[in-house]
Amino acid sequence: MIMYQGDFELQDKCGIIGAYSHKKSKNISRSIYYGLYALQHRGQESAGISTHNGEKMSTYRGMGLVCDVFNNGNMDGLDGHVGIGHVRYSTTGKSEIENSQPFFSEFESGTIAVAHNGDIINSIELRRELKLLGYNFRSTTDSEVVCHLLTEEYSKTGDIVAAIKNISKRIIGSYSFVILINEDLIVVRDPIGIKPLVLGKKDEMTFVASETVAFDVVGANYLRDVEPGEILVINDEIKSYKMPMEENTPRAHCMFEYVYFARPDSIIDGRSVYNVRLNIGKTLAKEFPVDADVVMPVPDSAITAAIGYSRESGLQYGEGLIKNRYIGRTFIMPTQEERETSVKLKMNPIKSELEGKKIVLVDDSVVRGTTSKALVNVLREAGVKEIHLRVGCPPITSPCYYGIAMATKKELIASDKEVEEIRKTLGVDSLGYLDKADLVKCIGLGRDELCMGCLTGEYPTPLPENIEEYEANRC
Repeated sequence: MIMYQGDFELQDKCGIIGAYSHKKSKNISRSIYYGLYALQHRGQESAGISTHNGEKMSTYRGMGLVCDVFNNGNMDGLDGHVGIGHVRYSTTGKSEIENSQPFFSEFESGTIAVAHNGDIINSIELRRELKLLGYNFRSTTDSEVVCHLLTEEYSKTGDIVAAIKNISKRIIGSYSFVILINEDLIVVRDPIGIKPLVLGKKDEMTFVASETVAFDVVGANYLRDVEPGEILVINDEIKSYKMPMEENTPRAHCMFEYVYFARPDSIIDGRSVYNVRLNIGKTLAKEFPVDADVVMPVPDSAITAAIGYSRESGLQYGEGLIKNRYIGRTFIMPTQEERETSVKLKMNPIKSELEGKKIVLVDDSVVRGTTSKALVNVLREAGVKEIHLRVGCPPITSPCYYGIAMATKKELIASDKEVEEIRKTLGVDSLGYLDKADLVKCIGLGRDELCMGCLTGEYPTPLPENIEEYEANRC
């Protein structure tokens, strides 16, 4: 069964889940659905599920939120004891149904479906090579490239682990994959571990997901993180394999997961995201104290850091902005006009809490600066006396090529401006950024275990020669 919602068109990234029931009569589609619901913050453009019941694969995907895609009986045909799911926002490929996931294909040995979190930064040249081999592409995503690469290698070897090991030597970038090949669940995390991936268990069911919050909602227990460079084959048993890689291959966990992207109630690479954000707020209070009346967050992702700032500084914590939670993340909005317009839809000021006040406004990050500037204008209109902005992420000066479509370099406000110039541009009375060394301490991992390419311009993988072409096509 293959079904589409809306006009036929496709796309790719950013939260994934896989489930396998060792009790073959168990239908796991509802568990995948609830897990995707918990991962909705990772992508709001499209959602999809593929399942296998031992005889055939079924797939449904559509544009919109999980609850909108899987309504009106759309899950009725998703039967099976094994399956994968995906929620997406655009990084590589446009926001269209062809680019939604899981991406699926038929080949001589059966069926394959792939759900991917990350970005393959040499996908353009790989796509060209595959076209020369006769492969046709229905989408503009790097995930379809991976699907065809796997099909090609698996057809040669008849061994999915060998196929994955072979393509791992060719693909560059970040990737966490859940792969449904016939009725086997295959789990892959890239050798440097840029994107998070965790393993959980509930009774006879095994789960993998981008974050532990997907386990919480289905009642599964978090067992461990999938190791960088690990391949898991899950069927009647669970087998672990290692990709071919150098002995001292570094780790490069995405620092932005801790600062912004992950839910605060998740555990990533053994670190509580909530505790990391508390530490960020406390450190900001130590580094940038100020005479103010109240500490306020930009909800929701900066709430925990604002609590940390309040606790450390002794300043009262308060709410000055109420978030409309039916509006998606402005960071993920596909166009600049939508990001700017959505600010007033998303954040409404409480004038009685703001008028005449000197506030410490805590935000997780400043990317382009346009949303922050619009928010400052909203606060000024509400009568705020002083705004002292404290930012939990150091200045973002370079693009991310590994699955967070924050902006091109020329769009980043910190790429060509010093802090004082940014302060003037945003219209705040003072501005303090957490520095890189303090961020590393707050996360609690070693500097050599983190990807901080967007802060330093130094990336953990080689960049292809055609990176400008890639960047032009990725968002």
